[in-house]
Amino acid sequence: MYFPTSSVLIEFLILAIVDRQDSYGYEISQTVKLIANIKESTLYPILKKLQKAGYLTTYSREYQGRQRKYYMMTSEGQTHLLFLKEEWQAYQTRVNDIIEGRLDDD
Repeated sequence: MYFPTSSVLIEFLILAIVDRQDSYGYEISQTVKLIANIKESTLYPILKKLQKAGYLTTYSREYQGRQRKYYMMTSEGQTHLLFLKEEWQAYQTRVNDIIEGRLDDD
């Protein structure tokens, strides 16, 4: 996609993905890559940051003889995701207002 993707938007996408279903890093990266040209080396520090903030937690599960690290949403993560969704709606509305010429005189 043409538009750059900020780290905050990537955090938002990760939380939205994990909120629907526990997921592992590669699976998350493949979904994020649908709109953002990111590398795993970019993704994992963001996952670590979200984990450190208390928004995600991890557990391991065996898959084909290897341990796979899964990310799971915490209640703090759900609260933060709700905040980000509200902010996204306000941002999207304002951008659309500008594009469509619906500016009010604030």
